[in-house]
Amino acid sequence: MTEHAVRHDWSIEEVETLFALPFQDLLFRAQSAHREHQAPNTVQMSTLLSVKTGACPEDCAYCPQSIRYDTGLDREALMAVADVAERARAAKEAGATRFCMGAAWRSPKKKDIDVMTAMIREVKALGLESCATLGMLNREQAKELRDAGLDYYNHNIDTSPEFYDKIITTRDFQDRLDTLEAVREAGMNVCCGGIVGMGETTKDRARMLQVLANLDQHPESVPINQLVAVPGTPLADQTPIDPFDFVRTIAVARILMPKSAVRLSAGREQMSDELQALAFFAGANSIFYGEKLLTTGNPDVEHDRELLERLGIRTATGASGALHA
Repeated sequence: MTEHAVRHDWSIEEVETLFALPFQDLLFRAQSAHREHQAPNTVQMSTLLSVKTGACPEDCAYCPQSIRYDTGLDREALMAVADVAERARAAKEAGATRFCMGAAWRSPKKKDIDVMTAMIREVKALGLESCATLGMLNREQAKELRDAGLDYYNHNIDTSPEFYDKIITTRDFQDRLDTLEAVREAGMNVCCGGIVGMGETTKDRARMLQVLANLDQHPESVPINQLVAVPGTPLADQTPIDPFDFVRTIAVARILMPKSAVRLSAGREQMSDELQALAFFAGANSIFYGEKLLTTGNPDVEHDRELLERLGIRTATGASGALHA
C-alpha cells in the first residue's frame, strides 16, 4: 500500500485529526499526496456558462438564483443552442478544456433535456469535455444525457448531512445522493463538492469531505467553493471564512481523495493571488476560467494566465492533471 493510498473507509475522527494538524504539516502531507497521484505544477481549466438563469424554486440560502430572494438578478430563459456553441468555441480558444453548462432548475423537464442534449452534442463536436449541472436527475434523464455524450455531471452535496437543513429545506441530503447514484449508474463522471464559509463548523467540513471520500467511487472532480455572500440572500451578512481554514479544506480534500481533481470554484474573485497559490500548493489542480461563475464574478482570463505564469503552473490538456486517471 502506498503512503497515500485511495481509501473509502475514513472515520470522522481521522478526518478531524487532519484538520487539526499544524498548518505546515497538513500542507506537507497534502502536497506529498498530490505528487504521488497527480502531475505537479499542472492545472485543468474549465469554463462555466449559465444557460438558464434565475427563477429556481429551491431555497438554498447561498443562491442568488432562488425565486424566493430579491437579489436584483435578471431572469433569463434557456439559451439557444447556437449561442451556447458560440460561447463554447470562445472558451476553447481561451484555453479551457472542459465546458460546463448550468441551469437553475430543481429538476429538468423532458423539453429541457431535449435542448440540453443538443447543447452537449455541440460542445462535444468542438473537442471539449462536457459538463452540466441541472438539478436533480432520475435514472432515465441521466442516461439521456450520457447518450448525448455528457462527460461530467455536477451535483454538489454542499455541506454536511447535519448542517444541510440549515441551508436548504426544499430537498434533503439523500436527494443529493440519489442523483449522484443515477449519474454513476448512467456511466458519467461525477463532479461533486461543497461550499465552505456558510456558518458551518470545522466538523461539518470534515463530515462533508468524509461523505465524499467514503463513496464507493470518489468524484472525479471535487469543487471547493468559498461562499460568495450575495445581498438579498439569507447568508448576505455571513462572516467570511478564515483563508487558512479554506486552504485546510483544500488540503484535507486532496489527502482523502488523492486521485480526484480538486477545483477552486466560487469565491476566487475575492481571493488574493497569495491565497490561490497556497490553495494550489495544498492540492488544488483545477479552476473555473472566465469572467463569470454562473451569476457571481470570477477573475478575468488574462489575470489567471499571469498568475499561473508567475507560479510556473502549466495547463493540463485533458480532464485533470492526474497521473493515474
